[in-house]
Amino acid sequence: MIEVTQIGKERFEVKVRSEVKTKHLVTLTDQYLRKLTNGAETAEKLIERSFRFLLEREPNTAILRSFELSVIGTYFPEYEEKIRLK
Repeated sequence: MIEVTQIGKERFEVKVRSEVKTKHLVTLTDQYLRKLTNGAETAEKLIERSFRFLLEREPNTAILRSFELSVIGTYFPEYEEKIRLK
């Protein structure tokens, strides 16, 4: 289960409940949100989908504890293409 809570203007806390519970701090700028969703989705929903993307590739314990959402593409080059709303 993935729970996303906004804790600041561009800051979100993400709790992932699996065998091991983890907590992550994610930064998402309005500019990057618009780039990936064209305004058709909330920040919380994009972050949730992004975590689902990550969890298909690695366990929650391997996900960085604090990161800017755009760095996912550094580790997984296909991220933006797969996650972008068309």
